[in-house]
Amino acid sequence: MAILAIAFIFAFLFYLALTAGSGNLLFWSIEELVFGLVFAYLAAILSVRLFKAAGVKPSAKMLSPKRWLLFFVYLIGPFFLELTKANIDVAKRVVTKKIKPGIVKISPGLKTDFGTTLLANSITLTPGTLTVDINKKKELFVHWIWVESKHPKIEQVCSSFPKWIRRITE
Repeated sequence: MAILAIAFIFAFLFYLALTAGSGNLLFWSIEELVFGLVFAYLAAILSVRLFKAAGVKPSAKMLSPKRWLLFFVYLIGPFFLELTKANIDVAKRVVTKKIKPGIVKISPGLKTDFGTTLLANSITLTPGTLTVDINKKKELFVHWIWVESKHPKIEQVCSSFPKWIRRITE
């Protein structure tokens, strides 16, 4: 029941952030607030059911302010830097036609499914890489635009992402 309440609060706050400035009561109208409460409740129920159906048990440790701060530092720091570098690299490779694509396997050594998912999404969002599959050992198969070796070091494929994600999720 606590997870439902937490999901409700997050959904409602997210809704309020997206609709700010749409009314005359502070930043929202009465109708908007009522709809937001109903929407947040339905979203919370759906989220909890989806977690249960997937066999994922949400952990209260993910509510730690330290973890959220680390996550935001990761997003605006290492992730944004690598995203920028990858965009420049891919643009350069497209112009010079220096592309050597392939699929490589990396073993990040992350313990949680959430950490593995966060890494897979970070890799996929970075231009020039795409997470294709994850096996039961939590190894990732990544399509990479520039494969120099069939067994690259993890830092070559996804920089310091695993170290940051380990700090956030474990």
